[in-house]
Amino acid sequence: MKVLLIEDDTVLGESLKEFLESKGLEVRWISDEREFHSPEMAMLYDVVILDLILRFSEGEEILKDIRERGINTPVIVLTAKTAFKDKETCFNLGADDYITKPFEPRELLLRIKACTRLTSENRVNIGSAEIDLSSMVVRKEGKEVKLSKTAGELLKLLIKNRGKVITTETILNSVWCDKPVGSEVVRTYIKELRKVLPEGAIETHKGIGYRLK
Repeated sequence: MKVLLIEDDTVLGESLKEFLESKGLEVRWISDEREFHSPEMAMLYDVVILDLILRFSEGEEILKDIRERGINTPVIVLTAKTAFKDKETCFNLGADDYITKPFEPRELLLRIKACTRLTSENRVNIGSAEIDLSSMVVRKEGKEVKLSKTAGELLKLLIKNRGKVITTETILNSVWCDKPVGSEVVRTYIKELRKVLPEGAIETHKGIGYRLK
């Protein structure tokens, strides 16, 4: 599970990152919210943990931008704001959960699991192809089909954002992270997926990216 933590308190951010990683989660910690340069970044993660009181902007605005772009990645607000009106504002903006400081890290872990469990599907059917997201096993017409690990990660990203155009840049950042690869490698793995999925399941949006129908 990939977690994006936006928290400017360096002591808290470091301790949370260490705790969550010790529980098997993959965490990217942003201490300067200006690094969150586009709401689409939220699409790369399974959950976003968002502080409200930041140095250069307000967490509420980040939450608003994410939801206005139609991005449904779960967002857990983590803040020192305890007033009901602040909670009401965040839930109205589309927050999935709201935790006030101080808090128990184990509770945050439980909330993360609850949010992602509610928004995930273990099995997805695309035409005659059935994908088990927990094991990334693909069956087509009842027969298991071999899929490379990288193609599986790409398929997971497309399924998570089904119906939306995912830019090539977003795919590269999510699947290949900092590896020096270009758009050609994305096309190669899209070709691999097209052999497994029904014809026309993946649309190419030239010069932009791809969409899983």
